[in-house]
Amino acid sequence: MSRLIRACAPALLGLHIAWRLVSPNSSFIRDVVLYNAIWILALILILIAPLELDRVALAAISIAITFWGCGSLVTSISEFSRTFTGFELFTQVAYTLFYPLLLLAIPRISSNNQKLNSLELLDSAIFGLGFTSILSTVLLTVVFPSNTLFQSQNFFTIFYPVGDIALLLVSISQLIIRGISRQKAVMLAGISTFAATDIYYLWLALHHRYSFASIADDGWLIAIILIAISTHMKSEKLEKVQPIHPALIAISIFISPILLAYSALNPDLFPLYIVALLVANLLLAFIRMSTALRHARILSDERALARTDELTGLANRRKLLAEIDNFSQLEGALMLLDLDGFKPINDEYGHEVGDRILREVAKRFNRTLPQDALLARLGGDEFGVLIRGSYEEALESAHALRASVSYPFSIDGREITVGVSIGIVHNDGAGDLLKRADAAMYRAKHLGMGVAQS
Repeated sequence: MSRLIRACAPALLGLHIAWRLVSPNSSFIRDVVLYNAIWILALILILIAPLELDRVALAAISIAITFWGCGSLVTSISEFSRTFTGFELFTQVAYTLFYPLLLLAIPRISSNNQKLNSLELLDSAIFGLGFTSILSTVLLTVVFPSNTLFQSQNFFTIFYPVGDIALLLVSISQLIIRGISRQKAVMLAGISTFAATDIYYLWLALHHRYSFASIADDGWLIAIILIAISTHMKSEKLEKVQPIHPALIAISIFISPILLAYSALNPDLFPLYIVALLVANLLLAFIRMSTALRHARILSDERALARTDELTGLANRRKLLAEIDNFSQLEGALMLLDLDGFKPINDEYGHEVGDRILREVAKRFNRTLPQDALLARLGGDEFGVLIRGSYEEALESAHALRASVSYPFSIDGREITVGVSIGIVHNDGAGDLLKRADAAMYRAKHLGMGVAQS
């Protein structure tokens, strides 16, 4: 079914173009029946698109083409029937609704279920708004000189080219972010054709050269057929989403205040619509900066949590292991500490009391060590210390740590005593600090030495 429609729609379009070339005079059958049958076939093609595509995107494209098609149908009928008048506002609104619906659909149908984070979404929006403002300004001052577009006093006349540029830039941003695929290339070709046809039509209309049923009208049908065909193409899934280049974001942000300042000096230069885009782009830039700072804070907190023991607030095993690698060129020592008699406390009083003991032990150890020493809880009742200085200073600190837990802990009126066994190894360049300190700690524990050296 889809293959038949995909073949029929271009075939009917070719017939329509050939008929017009052979007979330029307008014809109800050709310019109403056949012309509108082509976009209806394209609409049916979208409605029977593969189920794995984003259904919201397909619905938005379908509704967008339906609105545009209704505007086309009313316009073409009114050209042949003098009684069928008074629908100009309806057709303008119908054409206008095509743009926001397609702007919603393009990112969704290109995503292939790949989600963008908030910063990527903001970058895409800033890129789109910024360059829409820039290109709209070029359109007003170069393509349509002397403000002929603005002087038309028609909101819709200004809206269409701005909408076309927005559609183009959103499509291009999808190519930048998600990479090139056949689906995106055909979609972009359709959007580009639609935009080019729109701008060509506006140029003809503003110079009083447009006539109904001219060859230019077929550009919209070509665009809609290409968009419909793209919905039947599989979009390759990328392993990694590529962000929009920061230089493009910087240009779009930098240009906005310049154009706003120029607009303030020349109030009649730009329509309010473009000024609103510039203001919105600056607002998004501030939101983006705020979001980036919040993300940086969250990332910093996550990194800190990843290297912090939740119970005691000390560094954890990961942090200690990372610091051991950085410690290899410094004078100092590594100590491993294991509490004595801690398991019976857990068994007798419960884990809640055990956790409170661990927190109190951590506080005493912290108060005993120099400020530049790293104290970490490695898990359970095991701790590690990296301490700078001579071997004698490290040994003195080890005995001070052992003495810090020699007097009881008062927990809910109960006096609870624990001891500690410490293995210490000097950073003598021989390597294997952790393994050697672990062996020394177990020797201290099993032989009741308190502190054992490696």
